[in-house]
Amino acid sequence: MAITAWDLANEPLDGIEYEKRDHIAFVTLACPERGNSVNGNMQRELRAIWEDVKVDPSVRVVVITGAGDRHFCTGADVSALAANSGTTDTGTFDEELFWTSRHNHVWKPTICAVNGLVAGAGMHFIIDADIIVAAEHAAFTDTHVNVGIVSSIDGIGLAQRIPLGSALRLALMGRSYRMSAERAYQIGLVDEVVPADDLARTVEEMAGAIAANSPRAVSLTMQSIWNSLETSHTEANEYGWALSRLHHTHPDFSEGPRAFIEKRDPQWAD
Repeated sequence: MAITAWDLANEPLDGIEYEKRDHIAFVTLACPERGNSVNGNMQRELRAIWEDVKVDPSVRVVVITGAGDRHFCTGADVSALAANSGTTDTGTFDEELFWTSRHNHVWKPTICAVNGLVAGAGMHFIIDADIIVAAEHAAFTDTHVNVGIVSSIDGIGLAQRIPLGSALRLALMGRSYRMSAERAYQIGLVDEVVPADDLARTVEEMAGAIAANSPRAVSLTMQSIWNSLETSHTEANEYGWALSRLHHTHPDFSEGPRAFIEKRDPQWAD
């Protein structure tokens, strides 16, 4: 049975912590005893959380992290996969996967605070994040092929963010290769590497800075940039310009310059 956004306030979550404050939603994968892996129930909870993020105008930014300091997310719960061995999914990508903002068509910024190892399908959170900050001890490995699973969506997403050889090395070597946080930073998979004790503060400062900006302008900016990865340069420019013109009629388009001239904080529309 699917969990709805309304249920989030009435039913305890199993394996996920969800909190909203100061225009930021904090999502913590909270099952460290199994590497913060995601089971079927947690996927339903994630879907409900993203729906709540989408419909709540007070939420402007999302921060995702893992509990503890060993694992960010080790992917899908392998024990659950083993129990379902031999079954065949018949749905499309959009019908089967609901882990991230992109999976759920949510256009609000997501920051990943990588507090430890990212493995297997945990890469979904990384490839779909807008900004990635990692603790110095964090690492990345793609273990799909080790358990006989194709690294398709994850591998494709990695190839869009990092050099092809690096994406293939992760996808094909499996657990034999762990990419360090520093190496991930060098090739652009990670945007900043910080000491573990500074991770939460750094990410919250980033999220706060984004939340202070026009939510509408931020959302349309994201759509412009992400769309550019899938289209030609000319098509991307046309789409981006169309979104810019669409924003001209929004109250924030006038409020921003007015607040600047009047030397006050802008009052953005919901």
